[in-house]
Amino acid sequence: MADTSSHLYPRVEVVLDAIADWIARYRKAHATRRELAMCDKDEVSRIAQELGMSVQDLATLSSKSPKSAALLEQMLTALGVDAEAHKEVAVLHDLQRLCVSCGAKQRCMHEFDIGGAAKHFREYCPNAYTLDALLSKKHREGEIEQ
Repeated sequence: MADTSSHLYPRVEVVLDAIADWIARYRKAHATRRELAMCDKDEVSRIAQELGMSVQDLATLSSKSPKSAALLEQMLTALGVDAEAHKEVAVLHDLQRLCVSCGAKQRCMHEFDIGGAAKHFREYCPNAYTLDALLSKKHREGEIEQ
């Protein structure tokens, strides 16, 4: 009789790897929150001010995974505005803040998977208005350069 339990191990390993990854991300996020909590109120205010955000936004961002804004880079690249966005630090910080707190990450990832993110981002992306402004700026500058 063949041992069928050995065929189940790859599935178990995938689940265990996913759990281990979640625990590692949780610990990292918790450590970031703890580091921020160790700063005094004035230091936290200074950090938030330097980043161009409120103390509450900084606390929210510190609770998120460093990968939370990774979709923003993909979107900027898909739209061809990545270089323009990086020129304006305040704009980039605002884009990152909205992306990190976005509730439509699943939709966004799905749109990237099917190749429709650049076409459909206006339907779900909280950064749509700013991304449209960056696209308009890109087109105006492209017309001037030609």
